[in-house]
Amino acid sequence: MKHIKVATIGAAFSLALLASPSVFAGPYSDEMAKCLVTSTSEADKNFLVKWIFAAASLHPAVKSISSISDSQRNELNVKIAKLFERLLTESCKAQTQQAVKYEGPGTIEAAFQVLGQVAGRGLFSDPGVAGYVAQLGKHVDPKKMESVLGVPKKPN
Repeated sequence: MKHIKVATIGAAFSLALLASPSVFAGPYSDEMAKCLVTSTSEADKNFLVKWIFAAASLHPAVKSISSISDSQRNELNVKIAKLFERLLTESCKAQTQQAVKYEGPGTIEAAFQVLGQVAGRGLFSDPGVAGYVAQLGKHVDPKKMESVLGVPKKPN
């Protein structure tokens, strides 16, 4: 079996969050993904959202509107590493070993992509977040949208 560097797991998870669904997912990575999702509590998923936000806040486009300190980021990285370690070496050890053995190390990315999507859904289903996103409609010109999308036809 190929060795997987622990440092690449965080990077794979980060990339998996935004990756296209073209990542190979076979039966073993599907089982691994199911295990990752069922082995994370709501608190774990919320922590993932926090970590994702902290990582994304380093992007130059949003850095000026974030106030996360380097020590907070370091603390989040330490805790997320422990979560990844627990998931891969304890909670989902057998599923991880089989997925990597039969489908290769890329299955880790595929499985974490599913976990990231589940955590992301939790983020956007929060009433405060959903309400903010819904306010976008107040600022969109419906006539301009209709000019592109057309007016829906009424059924006969």
